[in-house]
Amino acid sequence: MPPKTSAERLTRTAVAERALLIGDREGLDAITIRRLAQELGVTPMALYWHFKNKDELLLGLIDHVLADVRADRAATAPRGAMQIADPWPVQLRAMVEALVRAMRAHPCLPDLLHASDKKAVESFTRATDDALALLERAGFTLEEGYWVASYLLHATIGLVHAQPGCPLSVPPEQVGEWLRQQRIQLQSLSAERYPQMVRLAETYQSPPDLDQYFAFGIDLVMGAVEKMAAGRPVAS
Repeated sequence: MPPKTSAERLTRTAVAERALLIGDREGLDAITIRRLAQELGVTPMALYWHFKNKDELLLGLIDHVLADVRADRAATAPRGAMQIADPWPVQLRAMVEALVRAMRAHPCLPDLLHASDKKAVESFTRATDDALALLERAGFTLEEGYWVASYLLHATIGLVHAQPGCPLSVPPEQVGEWLRQQRIQLQSLSAERYPQMVRLAETYQSPPDLDQYFAFGIDLVMGAVEKMAAGRPVAS
């Protein structure tokens, strides 16, 4: 049997991962069928077996990235293990953490979510349905649950967009200088008028602990949801 050609070896996952690599580095506008075909060493027609056009490709990217954002981790436990679902706050937090991981790994994901019809994506619809079920267990109505789920999605996007430290465009060898310039800018403010901002300059001595930042942010948004749920009648 003759060896498979590049087009025959090409998978939907391989196409999605290469497109995400381009999008993360250069933005969504850089993702084109022609560009993907060139990088994968195939003809554009080979890609149409997997995605009919760019719109379908973008939906496929969201579906691929959000595959792990789901509730009820007990469902994936090894065969024979006790199938006990975690309490709703634990599962909902796990979903938010998975979404944060996906956005940190793929900076283009927020733009993807804004640019596409998310409701047409299987993994997004499943994650939303899972979140609504968890929030109903917490005592929220279906409509309130949808508001909370939307809040968590946009809060997560906000966390990623507001990520402290150097912009991703700053080369590693220039990080020290970028931090120094930030300190100078804050220290040049009037200490009498803006004492806290001047003190903030000291936080730019070294790059921020991003793991700590995101853990703090998740605690912040989940704390709000759990606080509102407290005292509500919990669904059985």
